[in-house]
Amino acid sequence: MKKILLGLVTVFALNSCTDEDYDNLNHDPINPEVVPASYLVTGATTSYFYRMISTNVNQNIFRLVSQYWNETQYTQETNYDLEGRQISDNLWNEISMNVLYDLNEAKKIVNNDTSLNQAQKDNQLAVIDLLQVQAWQMLVDTFGNIPYSEALQGVTLVNPKYDDAKTIYEDLIKRAIESTNKINASTAGFGSNDIIYNGDMTKWKKFGASLQLKLGIQLSDVDAALAQSTITNAINAGVFASQADNFTLVYTGSEPYTNPLWIDLIKSDRQDFVAANTIVDDMNALNDPRRAKFFKENLGAGVFVGGEYGRATNFATHSQISATLESMSYPGTLLDYTEVQFMLAEAAARGFAVGGTAESFYNAAIKASFEFWGNTTAEADTYLAQPNVAYATAAGDWKQKIGTQFWIAMYNKGFEGWNVWRRLDAPTFNLPQATKNPVPTRYTYPIRERNLNKTNYEQASSAIGGDKQTTKLFWDVN
Repeated sequence: MKKILLGLVTVFALNSCTDEDYDNLNHDPINPEVVPASYLVTGATTSYFYRMISTNVNQNIFRLVSQYWNETQYTQETNYDLEGRQISDNLWNEISMNVLYDLNEAKKIVNNDTSLNQAQKDNQLAVIDLLQVQAWQMLVDTFGNIPYSEALQGVTLVNPKYDDAKTIYEDLIKRAIESTNKINASTAGFGSNDIIYNGDMTKWKKFGASLQLKLGIQLSDVDAALAQSTITNAINAGVFASQADNFTLVYTGSEPYTNPLWIDLIKSDRQDFVAANTIVDDMNALNDPRRAKFFKENLGAGVFVGGEYGRATNFATHSQISATLESMSYPGTLLDYTEVQFMLAEAAARGFAVGGTAESFYNAAIKASFEFWGNTTAEADTYLAQPNVAYATAAGDWKQKIGTQFWIAMYNKGFEGWNVWRRLDAPTFNLPQATKNPVPTRYTYPIRERNLNKTNYEQASSAIGGDKQTTKLFWDVN
């Protein structure tokens, strides 16, 4: 009797199910087959910020290469040992897999999403593409020639060819312009799922324009015509107009959504870094009031001493990293109004028409940096009035004037500080005291590429002039 009742209950249950109910039995609600595009974009954006902000020596040594910070005990990184911790491999893999690949998958999902109208798709695809352009530029500016046209194909093509870096740049510029122009500020993008601009497409458009400016300025010494047309497009599209436009990720201050520097400087319970003498000596010579924002006054009010770059440095007797940067909720900023103003100053100095003079943009850039770090307008004015800071009287040519101030202002953006030094050859960097190794002008290719993508690696190495840390990138010609 129990078997008969069980059978009747089963038949009744099956007959009461619709086709949709049957279909639902084949889906795992915990592990969905299709991840929403916004999830992938959020993940990729978070990964990119983490990689570029972190100062973990296994992941990001740009603050060390840019000679903003020095190491207290282990000095391999300030002496430019990239292979001991496989730094090149870690950067390459993280950006390729957790940033660019995920953004590529997000594009596919958006294109197949029937719930979106074309204007919404255009906005979402523009955001994704601009994020990709930013990451691609960083990889090119780090390594030179890299896999691009055949990249991101997973198991379909595990050993892609390397593309010429200049050719990649030309395509990135085209993509940045097209994506920026595609944005419709009156139509939704990712809305509240947008962790940078909270769905404000006007700001995404400004980001796209500022990214164009960055691409253009990097080409200035090798292709002035393309640089000028790209910069003109950027200005016409509307670059950042204030700090409110900055490309910033706000951290909640609750784990795991914390400023990566807090993890490296506080949670790790280590004392691995102090200020480098390179930046402290330059700022001391300029009586720069931003020193108290960049570093702690642990040696006394107004006293700042940097560690001898490339040599193990006593933590207690040298200037330590600012408590501001140690905050769990300190925002991460990767492109900002200060950088835009300095790039415009550089463009004007090169003779490009950008709506102002090199001096006017130089002054605006320094004032923007003071504002960003919480210094007063009066402090900025006093600083600019100094003969060794004022554009008309500061030492050196325009590259030295702009380069030195640009580099100081990029203090918390190590990668950009390295870019400034490579492009403008200013300021003067120190050789690491332990080895006297030359400052790298690029990262060497990952060990994985040498071993598993050998043929393409060897072709790329030959094309750029050798896989060496001192090989200059195509845009670094002076």
